[in-house]
Amino acid sequence: MSQSRRPGKRAYLMITLFALLLVLFPFLFWYGTWFGRPLSDSDLDKYFADTAHPRHAQHALVQIGERMSHNRDVSRWYPAIVRAGESPSAELRQTAAWIMGQDRNYAPFHVALARMVRDPETMVRRNAALGLAAFGDPAARPELVAMLRPYTVQSPVAGAVKYRLKLGDYVNPGTLVAHVGTVEVRAAAPGEVRSLARNEGATVQSADALAELAPDKGHAWEALRALYLIGEPADLEDIERFTHVSPTVSETLAKQATEAAEAIHARAARQ
Repeated sequence: MSQSRRPGKRAYLMITLFALLLVLFPFLFWYGTWFGRPLSDSDLDKYFADTAHPRHAQHALVQIGERMSHNRDVSRWYPAIVRAGESPSAELRQTAAWIMGQDRNYAPFHVALARMVRDPETMVRRNAALGLAAFGDPAARPELVAMLRPYTVQSPVAGAVKYRLKLGDYVNPGTLVAHVGTVEVRAAAPGEVRSLARNEGATVQSADALAELAPDKGHAWEALRALYLIGEPADLEDIERFTHVSPTVSETLAKQATEAAEAIHARAARQ
């Protein structure tokens, strides 16, 4: 009987290398896409210049925001941030709007945010509105008030609706809400599903309501903080819905709403 041969040294090496690659490839992917990975100044320049890979510019923006939070001077990249606010990528515009709101002393940021508050993408408008409030610009008010109201998910096309969620589900921007025919309908804003507007399989038309999302608590809190600065008496009805603690309104949210309402009343009394 012939003896079975053990794997040789080369075979062991190949097995070890294969096992290493199984670990290394996911790590390299994670390392390359993780926005928390620190970037050098030259990395930032390179990433902002890389128009073929929007995630590189988004990584650079996040790193700029991190530096700003530690009071580091990043003004040399301000023009690149403004350009990112004009990108075809909604994710880039959204992140750029958030960055712009961190420095109210740079006038071009104010100009860009005033344009971006009319962006077709909900999350871009919301970040732009919060940034505008930091500049004391009342043009942010309509979007801030909208953040305190339920959000309606509309159908982009006509067809039969097939839901992918149920009442009480929480959705984030990008969460699949339904199919209308063969078209995916995704949420543009976060919130808990409060109602479904149609029966399963019903035929809907373009712009028909599909679902209603309750205001996201985090977004509502940010909007109330902004309205504390620029809110007007016309906004009080929406604000005062949050002034009492309830199963859907936390103590923190109610406190912020009360402070915003008091600030608006005080400003109105001084006028």
